[in-house]
Amino acid sequence: MALGGTSPGWAEQASIKAAPFELGTITVSATPLHVGEIGEDQVASVVTQKAMRQFNRDNVGDALNLLSGVTLSNNSRNEKMISVRGFDSRQVPLFIDGIPVYVPYDGYVDFNRFTTADLAAIQLAKGFSSVAYGPNAIGGAINLISRKPKAIFEGDASVGFGSGNERLGQVNVGTNQGKWYLQAGVSYLESDYFPLSSDFRPTATENGGKRNNSYRKDDKLSLKVGLTPNASDEYTISYYKQNGEKGQPESTDPAAARYWKWPYWNKESLYFISKTTLGSSEALKFRLYHDKFDNEVDSYTDGTYTKLKTSGSGSVATGRSIYNDRTSGGSIELESVRFRAHTVRLVTHYKTDEHTELDAFASTTTIFKDTLVSYAAEDNIRINPALNLSLGLAHHQLRPDTVFNLGNPYSLPSAKSANNAQAGLFYDWSEKVRFYTTVAQKTRLPTLKDRYSQRLGSFIENPGLQPEQSINYEIGYQGQPWQGAKAEAAIYYSDISDKIQSQFVGPVASSCISTAKCQMQNIGRVHASGIELGLRSSVLSWMELGGNYTYTDLKNISDPTNKVIDVPRQKLTANAIAHLNGYIDLVGFVEHNSSRWVSNTVELAGFTTMNLKGVYRPTKSLFAEVGVNNLSDKNYSLANGFPNPGRMWFAKASYQF
Repeated sequence: MALGGTSPGWAEQASIKAAPFELGTITVSATPLHVGEIGEDQVASVVTQKAMRQFNRDNVGDALNLLSGVTLSNNSRNEKMISVRGFDSRQVPLFIDGIPVYVPYDGYVDFNRFTTADLAAIQLAKGFSSVAYGPNAIGGAINLISRKPKAIFEGDASVGFGSGNERLGQVNVGTNQGKWYLQAGVSYLESDYFPLSSDFRPTATENGGKRNNSYRKDDKLSLKVGLTPNASDEYTISYYKQNGEKGQPESTDPAAARYWKWPYWNKESLYFISKTTLGSSEALKFRLYHDKFDNEVDSYTDGTYTKLKTSGSGSVATGRSIYNDRTSGGSIELESVRFRAHTVRLVTHYKTDEHTELDAFASTTTIFKDTLVSYAAEDNIRINPALNLSLGLAHHQLRPDTVFNLGNPYSLPSAKSANNAQAGLFYDWSEKVRFYTTVAQKTRLPTLKDRYSQRLGSFIENPGLQPEQSINYEIGYQGQPWQGAKAEAAIYYSDISDKIQSQFVGPVASSCISTAKCQMQNIGRVHASGIELGLRSSVLSWMELGGNYTYTDLKNISDPTNKVIDVPRQKLTANAIAHLNGYIDLVGFVEHNSSRWVSNTVELAGFTTMNLKGVYRPTKSLFAEVGVNNLSDKNYSLANGFPNPGRMWFAKASYQF
């Protein structure tokens, strides 16, 4: 099963230009692919560039939400979170071209900050993922695939506007000169606020209309230079620089409101990826990288945002908290096809994570440093032309190197390690039908924050925290039931043990506070199971329909009274694309989420939203579109006290060359 488009006409022409960077893709099965294709090892495991444009998914979180098995949520820091089959973003780490870019301190990522303008595709592995991802992919892995130019000169440019005084611009250019290529992109997105639904009822901290403190600004630069001295070897250097700035809307619950701003949220990555063939049977791949993440959060006394709050509830120490995180590392992968019907990979990872905190006086208050080492082997065996077996083994080790926290004499904890194994069987019933079954034992090593953070005095550190583990099972089907259609289905089950979660130590309260402290402990045993279904087809010569359905059942076995939160039991999406003539398309998208628990006592209502847009294509290279998100102005929330945007319009013009 390979990445491909189905839309006829000029939309198809537009999707041809930007090809995925093949060295940045990571797949498991041994199914041969054509140049430029991305394998879909599982159901709903690739978001194409075409889908991102078709449904206006400008950030990675919204793009992933197109897939079954994925649900969105927000946290109290105004960060977009995702869940994949019940696993949160710490357990499904983020990569760019196979390079880890998740925040090393806590493993979280704000998916709002990662724009999609310069991406060719997004890969999502669920439960069963290649050992080439290294440690911590307990629930899967998200891999952002950059572009690789195919033509002597190609590119695209867009400008757009929307509600909340939103304005965006983006340009991507590339050239492929045969022996070398260059790909570059810049993007800019800024808005002053987002509007709330007219059904929102004002509170003491939010009067409705323009959402308080909801501004954002993001810009991004990406560069890639590649050398291709022959048909099989490739050497690339890539550089990413993204700058973010955002406000944090106050909770609509006055008792929980805090007044925070993030003056910067910046990420910078430099990495080298290469592939060198060694004779006719082996190839050596290198990945080397250095990643920087700097951010600052400032706490204020009230909604005027004029005076720093330096103590008490809702404050950060000295009113300013500055984080500087650094990650350096690399991997070496030897791939061999020397033995008949076997594709063997041997992979070694080495990675250092360093987290530094400073206060408003530029005094260093915290330094934590870890080293991660991983050894892995994978063998993809073509048993016969229709049957592939994938086997994998991995050993991971976490070595604490430095532990310093001002005023807390931590001792250096011992190293932690884990062994993982996995197997997958892929059977091609015919050229158009595949069945597969997988089982994967996976581990997440505890983050620096899990072990050491006292969370503004509300937690007790736990340096001896052990890894959490899961065994993930899946049975899936991918097929083409009739010409022009694509269908898929999967049943999955995960047995999660030693799950890391917070637990009160001493007095119990409604939340973790200084007089009722919590601690991260290995106390959880959770069962996650569910079903994913998907179907897409042309129903008329001028119309396509598609959609998917996810059912997720999460059970806290060790403590049924402690709910697993932020995941709806059911999610349904449906879309329709009408090509009215050679110039005009109409695109409709509907999403329904059932209710979800966001704490042991609060259950948020389910919701249904509708998006609609029209696209006008006067030429093959130029198109303009205008649309509305949340057409019915539904008032809904993904986190308690943080309502989502109401009705929002947008307009955009793009040109491809």
